[in-house]
Amino acid sequence: MIRRLAAVASFVTAAATLGAAPALAAPAPAATPPIRHVFVIVLENENYDATFGAGTEAPYLGTVLPAKGALVANYYATGHASLGNYIALISGQPEAPMINADCPKFVDLAGAAGAPATVDAAGIATGNGCVYPPAIQTVADQLEAAHLTWRGYMEDMGNDPLRPDPATPGVPVPEPRSCARPAPGGNGVLHATPTDSYAYRHNPFIYFHSIVDRPGACDANDVRLEQLTSDLRRVATTPNFSFIVPSVCNDGHDKPACANGSPGGLVAADAWLKLWVPRILAAPAFKKDGLLVITFDEAAADGTACCNEPSGPNVTAQGVYGPGGGRTGAVLLSPFVKPGTVLAEPVNHYGLLKSVEDIFALPHLGLAADPGLATFASAYARP
Repeated sequence: MIRRLAAVASFVTAAATLGAAPALAAPAPAATPPIRHVFVIVLENENYDATFGAGTEAPYLGTVLPAKGALVANYYATGHASLGNYIALISGQPEAPMINADCPKFVDLAGAAGAPATVDAAGIATGNGCVYPPAIQTVADQLEAAHLTWRGYMEDMGNDPLRPDPATPGVPVPEPRSCARPAPGGNGVLHATPTDSYAYRHNPFIYFHSIVDRPGACDANDVRLEQLTSDLRRVATTPNFSFIVPSVCNDGHDKPACANGSPGGLVAADAWLKLWVPRILAAPAFKKDGLLVITFDEAAADGTACCNEPSGPNVTAQGVYGPGGGRTGAVLLSPFVKPGTVLAEPVNHYGLLKSVEDIFALPHLGLAADPGLATFASAYARP
């Protein structure tokens, strides 16, 4: 069924269909500046005040970068714990109980008594489990259908090809250097080691059959962070959409210290950003028509929500602390964003997905299709 949406701000929507999932309206391409390369960096578990307030342990992120672009002061995550937020960012899907628990067992989303998960007319999957059925699309699938490119860049993925598994001591887990995921039914949560801090739960692409059932697409596009260095060298090799995830040390998750003994938390995240953000900003694709978004998956022990975020159909509240994932803030950097901009309008993960879909004139997936959902549009200004 095609959902009919009203006009949102300056966006004009048009009915469209995509793949096997129920289709939703796509905005007119002219509604946004000619951004053609979007970079998203996702960090971990900090409240807005800790990052952007006085005395921040991340002055590069908290003060230097907002002065170069826009601070999204009322940016909110959509749930707790980590995985559901990453799922929301690329698919618009709400959480399920096992996703709230970061997928302790890598099993398919299914209905009662193991029946297949159902998908409603809005494209929302109902059931419990972790891996979404093929009918559920992601922004990666949308981009491929539109003949555009994407990549997920995962730090530390494949560092340890035989990684220790706390669930089965003495039985290591094979970890490939691309599209690394648990075996069906396997342990979905591995502990960081001194040499390998890759986390399944921070790599959303591996939770969709629409991606992992196509090994060539997953292996080619869900890759190690090191690949980003060479991809940034030319516009032609830079994906239209880059989803960048540091290790659980460098994204700030592990604190006060990382598994290798180095400082963690915001100190580690800020140091990592100082290394990687200048590389992105210097890339020909970013200079030409880029947008970099830096945000967090969720706040720390904050369950507030924004943007009329709904609950259900799989859980009554999006996580363990309340209806949402808390206020984290976000930063936008782009030739099309005026330095020093402050965007006060509330935006959440579904709004970020909607912003990306608007930029590339794609249909709105899942809860990103809410016609009242705010995007980053008011932060854009032609230079």
